[in-house]
Amino acid sequence: MTKWSDRFYTYYAALAFVLTFALLFPAFLLCIWVPHWQKFGRKINQYWAKIYFSLILLPVKVELEAKLEKGKPYIFLANHFSYLDVAMMGLVPGDAIFVGKASIRKVPFFGYYFKNLHIAVDRNRVKSRAETMRRAGFALDRGSSMVLFPEGGIYTQDPPHLVPFKNGAFRLALEKQIPIIPVTLSYNHVILADQKELILKRIPAKMVLHQALNPSDYPTDEALKQRCFEVIQQQLLHDNPISCPERITEYGSRTTSSFRTHEI
Repeated sequence: MTKWSDRFYTYYAALAFVLTFALLFPAFLLCIWVPHWQKFGRKINQYWAKIYFSLILLPVKVELEAKLEKGKPYIFLANHFSYLDVAMMGLVPGDAIFVGKASIRKVPFFGYYFKNLHIAVDRNRVKSRAETMRRAGFALDRGSSMVLFPEGGIYTQDPPHLVPFKNGAFRLALEKQIPIIPVTLSYNHVILADQKELILKRIPAKMVLHQALNPSDYPTDEALKQRCFEVIQQQLLHDNPISCPERITEYGSRTTSSFRTHEI
């Protein structure tokens, strides 16, 4: 049975999300309408993520294993078990463009913001997938990074176990010779489980940016995909032994209550 405190916290977090987006929406519009200002809109996106997690008092520990070069594009690939994942990936450094589902475009105001600053894809249409890869390649050529969820959505029925990755991001990495940064979102499936009633729990979050995978080190996109899968899955299993909530709570007791991340 859901505790009243968890339900209250969920309502508070939802309200904080809506209000902060509403306050920032005029700035997003300005960045959308002024030519060549889209990257500034995505920078605001990063500040929004930091402000949001601070407001809802949800500490996020970011472990940075990768050595990221300022101004260099990367492809950030993360596991996707929770609706919280998108907000948390807003913490990745640099000018990062998200690839999300086309259904996002139907959300009032937020859909307009997303389709103009990021990329929405209809995975059921071959033409849409091809156009997404073309736009993503063009963005990488301009120096922007990409953020994708290679599972293609929230599909696993048994978190923290991943479902097989799709090939698109890995083919793109090989074609453009852009390093892949595997990202593990360790506890989001416990903090905001994908269930009928979405309940947010105030459990400290963890995000690991792993060492870069250089496409030139892998003979095929399948080999690159397999290695990325292994890196993320191993971290998930390490952080979630038998998916025990008590272990996660124990981890949380060792963190500070403040929002912490590496500055890059």
